[in-house]
Amino acid sequence: MQKTFVLDTGVLIQAPYALESFQDNHIVLPLAVLEELDSLKGSEGDQGANARQVIRFLERLRLQGNLMAGVPLQGGGTLRLEVNHVDVALPRGMDPSSTVGRTLKVCKGLIDAGIPATLVTRDIVARIRAQMLSVPAEDFTTDQISGDAAPYTGRTEVYAPNDLLSSFKKKGIAAEALYTVDQDGRPSPASFTENQFVILRSDTAENKTMLGRYRQGQVAALNHGGIRPFGVKARNVGQQFLQEALMLGVDEAPLVIVKGPAGTAKTFYALAAGLEQVLEQEERVYRKILVCRPNAQFDQDIGFLPGSEQDKISPLMRPIIDNLEILMDQQERKKEKRGEEELRGRIDYLFDTGVITAEAMNFMRGRSITDTWLMIDEAQNLSPRQMKGIITRVGRGTKVILLGDPAQIDHPLLNERSNGLSYASERMKGSPLCVQITMQPDECERSALALDAALRM
Repeated sequence: MQKTFVLDTGVLIQAPYALESFQDNHIVLPLAVLEELDSLKGSEGDQGANARQVIRFLERLRLQGNLMAGVPLQGGGTLRLEVNHVDVALPRGMDPSSTVGRTLKVCKGLIDAGIPATLVTRDIVARIRAQMLSVPAEDFTTDQISGDAAPYTGRTEVYAPNDLLSSFKKKGIAAEALYTVDQDGRPSPASFTENQFVILRSDTAENKTMLGRYRQGQVAALNHGGIRPFGVKARNVGQQFLQEALMLGVDEAPLVIVKGPAGTAKTFYALAAGLEQVLEQEERVYRKILVCRPNAQFDQDIGFLPGSEQDKISPLMRPIIDNLEILMDQQERKKEKRGEEELRGRIDYLFDTGVITAEAMNFMRGRSITDTWLMIDEAQNLSPRQMKGIITRVGRGTKVILLGDPAQIDHPLLNERSNGLSYASERMKGSPLCVQITMQPDECERSALALDAALRM
């Protein structure tokens, strides 16, 4: 049975392909949405680009037929513009002239005319207002990950025959020899995802544990556990897995996805591993470190802020500077303690010489990035479309590190299932070119207070 869906502007701005995502159902676009798209088409960044993409799609449909009457879509449904229902009454307090108000009028008018219509919007408040009018409303779920399965953490724990652990570091262990144990103590064969990290426990010696990574049917020992990137030592299992992922060669793991709560050293470790491979190694692996840190509001308005690009993004880079100060101070302690002014001078030198550069997400469109250590901090504030745009424009020799916490989202139209970080994690799960690790709350190393708060709050 065909259904009728009324789309608002937010859906189209976040997912311009949405008009082709409703199969054989009918899509209705209120005139207010068309007007808002028109006002946004000149905007900078993804918002303007997405608005223009939708408008071009509508133009192709216009050339095929009458948009007011409805034009067939490739999936079997139709799309039409709705200019009626302007006199539908709204409850007192709702602005009838706003885009949301005019969209709700269309929904209510269609329902009153005997057409069961559902509002599709990513705006939670709009869905609440729709309920006040007895209008069915739902989120746009095409690019959301499933809410049924637990998020992929990139790690698992299994048991191994004790005699095989003695030769594990040299030979590894075949996956068929490993097993898990259920709550009743019954063993079952272990299952793995490509590039998944593994905690191996002896089946006889309770305290015997080893760490490895699953690849091509076998669990092999970690290759980079004995190093200290830029002087940083792993303090827990999660950080040992994180270090392995970051230090793997770009040909083996060009994409690393790191999720986890604040204080688990995601950004700190990524910077340390980047500096190690750009500055410390005899053969320079990457030309530079490029740091991007998206912000829900800032990225849209950067063009209107005074100063150069670096001046504009400087406030967003403060957390990066904080981590660099700790890393540089740690390096200096090996020699001689320096003052704050000299410490700041060393950090400025990294930026002035191009060892580290920082860019706003707004300026990433259309680029091809090669031989670069590319860090995307706070990646949970990217949309799935933005995330795809970043990963697909990466050139040869570039390693991409996505960092973030899906539970801490600032973007008003994203949530734990629809943000770009969760989307990338789900879609790239099992890829031989992607290594993932989720840091746990008890692996917080920021301070004793930060760890206690992470576990309690």
